Amino acid sequence: MNHGGKKTVVLGLGHSGDAAAKLLIDHGAVVTVCESSDSPAIREKAEALRARGVRVLLGTEAERDSEFYDLAVLSPGIDPGVPLVRNVVAKNIPVVGELELAFEECACPVVAITGTNGKTTTTELTTRILQGCGLRTMASGNIGLPFATAVRQSRVMDVMVLEVSSFQLETIKSFRPKVAAWLNLSANHLDRYPGIEEYRAAKLRIFENQSSEDFAVVNAVNDLPPLKAQTITFSASTNKADFTFRNSAIYFRSRKILEQSSTRLPGPHNAENIMAALGIGYAVGMDIDNLAAAISDYAPPAHRCEFVRELDGVRWVNDSKATNLDAMAQALRSADGPVVLIAGGKDKGFEFDDIAEQIHLRARAAVLIGEMRHRIARSWEKTECHCVDTLEDAVALARKIARPGDTALFSPGTSSFDMFRNYGERGNQFKTFVQQLQTTTP
Repeated sequence: MNHGGKKTVVLGLGHSGDAAAKLLIDHGAVVTVCESSDSPAIREKAEALRARGVRVLLGTEAERDSEFYDLAVLSPGIDPGVPLVRNVVAKNIPVVGELELAFEECACPVVAITGTNGKTTTTELTTRILQGCGLRTMASGNIGLPFATAVRQSRVMDVMVLEVSSFQLETIKSFRPKVAAWLNLSANHLDRYPGIEEYRAAKLRIFENQSSEDFAVVNAVNDLPPLKAQTITFSASTNKADFTFRNSAIYFRSRKILEQSSTRLPGPHNAENIMAALGIGYAVGMDIDNLAAAISDYAPPAHRCEFVRELDGVRWVNDSKATNLDAMAQALRSADGPVVLIAGGKDKGFEFDDIAEQIHLRARAAVLIGEMRHRIARSWEKTECHCVDTLEDAVALARKIARPGDTALFSPGTSSFDMFRNYGERGNQFKTFVQQLQTTTP
């Protein structure tokens, strides 16, 4: 990275923007931060940066900033079409993302994992099994820890494992992962993209700068364009792949290497997450049997089909991370017994019609929350649906509906921002309400 003395502006003061600003400061750049919002939490971050010599503009002042800069760094959560970004683009200032900025500084090879669903589980699983095989690595990116923070450790790492989103990939220029993994694709973020093709195109940029010296670990059933990298394939639904799944076991090129029952990751969707992680490990040169052995010790992260408790014969499962219909469908397939589903949330630009038949077949009833609740109820007319105002009300009603042997599944199918700060807060509140339930068994 060579930004010493350059005038730079960071757009957005979330986790990624804050990390990017601090990385630029450490490399001698003259830094301004522009943030459209002006909350107490943002003002606290702004004061900390000002104490380090950063100029920080908030609210409408940020959107009207008249300065010219050598470089703008865009936080991934900010839509390129908002006034904050348009103001910079209109001045022909070069724009990169926090992912690109950090990659310039990275001193070790990078593994990058994208997909609509399973990114976080696969990123954490990959990191854990590589560590189990003796590699020095850590997880960062869209998973929570910004790459611009983690990259400071890259000189003592063998490899960096990144979860990358379509938003992060929109602004790459030279970003080139040694191993790029494509897990799956389904409709998502249609409040940001005109259609699924534009969403797909953004994700496909993960392969853009790879060469024949690199690796692509890809889902065999996804129709991808020709790739320059060496390809390793996986699938739970076809045997025409390097990693396959049949009779509850994972095979590598026809040799059985792992029984899924030896892991804490049930269901075909998790079988694909496991296969992707194994493929990544194999691509970086690890022994396949050692990788398989390391998987058995892994526990999945919170908010992803997370078992909360069993009460009066009903299993309560927190799947708050399910922010699209494909994730909801996967959770339904992996649930035990009939389901009482709690769903709903922010309007992300897609309808819930496509999953209506599966809901009808798997759910005893649905309890719906959020700004989409009434629209979802109309889509699921074959299913008994109840609309409530709060998540606490939804848990209480699901308790009344569920019977012994059922699964009470919280799998919203959309984002949380209409009612919560993020899916983590939403999932934690769900778990709190469930733990407060009292048994009715004599």
